[in-house]
Amino acid sequence: MMPVGKPLALRFADLGDGHERARIDAWVRAQPGATPFHLPAWSVAVARACGHTSHTLIAERADGVIAGLLPLTEISSPLFGRALVSNGFAVDGGILAGEPAAVRQLGEAAWALAQELRCPTLELRGGPAEGPEWLRDDSTYLGFVRDLATDDEAELLAIPRKQRAEVRKSLGFDLDVSIGRDAAAARAHYAVYAESVRNLGTPVFPSRLFREVLREFGDDADTLTVRANGVPQASVLSLYFNGTVYPYWGGGTAAARGLRANDRMYFALMGHARAKGCTRFDFGRSKAGTGPAAFKKNWGFEGVPLAYAKRAAPGQEPREINPLNPRYQAKIALWKTLPLWMANMIGPHIARGLG
Repeated sequence: MMPVGKPLALRFADLGDGHERARIDAWVRAQPGATPFHLPAWSVAVARACGHTSHTLIAERADGVIAGLLPLTEISSPLFGRALVSNGFAVDGGILAGEPAAVRQLGEAAWALAQELRCPTLELRGGPAEGPEWLRDDSTYLGFVRDLATDDEAELLAIPRKQRAEVRKSLGFDLDVSIGRDAAAARAHYAVYAESVRNLGTPVFPSRLFREVLREFGDDADTLTVRANGVPQASVLSLYFNGTVYPYWGGGTAAARGLRANDRMYFALMGHARAKGCTRFDFGRSKAGTGPAAFKKNWGFEGVPLAYAKRAAPGQEPREINPLNPRYQAKIALWKTLPLWMANMIGPHIARGLG
């Protein structure tokens, strides 16, 4: 065992080195608190798709064994400013420590990097953060995770009565479910997702981000699309990691609600995930007190507070891009009125800066 108090060696990983990447991947998968957003695949996909720079800090013991990891994305936006984020475009990916000594050292090294890069804000989305310098937030977001049932019928019974009735209605519609990873599947997913976020008043991410995630994750990512009369109505891009399915980017068209396409989509995904060997369903994060949080609770998921942390220079306010902030409401209302083609053309240029 490493002597108490002995500092760890810190360095930046080279994710272009296949051996290094495989070593980090294996270590991440062995950690109980890891998420797919800690994997090199995520950092590489984000950097390649969005033009940002990825920095992966690793802490190592004297014998070369990894003791901790912190994946970081350097974000620069004329609208939202500069920030160093762990991890970019993710809902998690903060400090992942195999031993306690790594937490403080990785946090301090990340802050030193933020200052060197002239990023006034450092954001950790999940994981520990040691020291009074961090502004902690455990009230904005809730996470929703539960075990999957053993089969479809048991899954239906695990869903509360009101939502179970909606799922049963969806099973009565003439809907087709397809799962894929190829270019056609990615296009169908993006078309639905782009319409969905436009209707919510949010700029869509670049389509390349979805394609790169599918490419980097291989069989550990796919899209599930629900069609009515051959037309995609609901679609979700999911990640599969350590026995858990993460439906990450999902949405539906304006017609999806009447067709119960979203209900069919998530229920079908539960069955598909079981077939892939998953035992847990991570419904992702939602802001406390919002409609999406209520929707997930209706499915039988209890919200658990997520702990995020930010750090900024003394006397400065950290970056704030929460869409519930009143200053964004007029912009959100305007975005909902844009023609879809215009929103899809402008949106990726804005969304790259959200990180």
